[in-house]
Amino acid sequence: MTKPIVAIPADIRSFDGATWHAVQHQYLRAALNAAGVMAFIIPAFEAGYDTDAILDRVDGLLVSGSASNVHPSLYGAEANDKDGPFDPARDATSLPLIRRALDRAIPLLAICRGIQELNVALGGSLASEIQEQPGIWDHRRPDGVDRDGMYAIRQSVHVKEGSCIASILGPGEIRVNSLHRQAIARTAPRLQVEAIAEDGTVEAVSVIDARAFAVGVQWHPEYWAETDKPSNQLFQAFGDAVRTYAASKLPVTPAQAIA
Repeated sequence: MTKPIVAIPADIRSFDGATWHAVQHQYLRAALNAAGVMAFIIPAFEAGYDTDAILDRVDGLLVSGSASNVHPSLYGAEANDKDGPFDPARDATSLPLIRRALDRAIPLLAICRGIQELNVALGGSLASEIQEQPGIWDHRRPDGVDRDGMYAIRQSVHVKEGSCIASILGPGEIRVNSLHRQAIARTAPRLQVEAIAEDGTVEAVSVIDARAFAVGVQWHPEYWAETDKPSNQLFQAFGDAVRTYAASKLPVTPAQAIA
């Protein structure tokens, strides 16, 4: 059996006056080396996509983190300068893919911006600049550090007993590398909170009625997926679900392919 394939929606980036559809290397590396799957980067467009045409060709959906934020209009709020930067093409690509993947029982792992997109896609809302709220820690990256320092594992979260993630990582405290300035405010009705930070910030969710693996985490398991045990376990569980889904798909015969 060939390696299954997961879709990763791209961000829009500009370099030297050109527009690029891009995904950070760390997500692609984790998919290949920790989950054991191949990845297709899905270009980000604001219109014209056939979501099912994409999902017909893959076995999972990995929704990555990004420097951009989900546009507040998508959860009924007004945007201000603090809420950006935005990437409307990424929003228009990821949110329909999330909803349709859940409809089709295609395994889903959503990370950082991805968990926020998952929450918004299912009717939840987000809070901006959470470090300014009373009692909430500063979850942003520290100043003056390299990328390893930026993604250093330095925060504890509590995994709830009996949760989906507890079946993978075990319940109780784990150490993670969570860095963000937005977070879930109102949890979508279809989401179950799986893990929280010590200040009460939602750090992981699962989809209550999902018929396949469907988990979102606010931290970054992709960065240390080959060396950190909880990060590796999460990607392995996602990869196992992707392989199970791929094996369940009916093979296409030559006659069907021609038709």
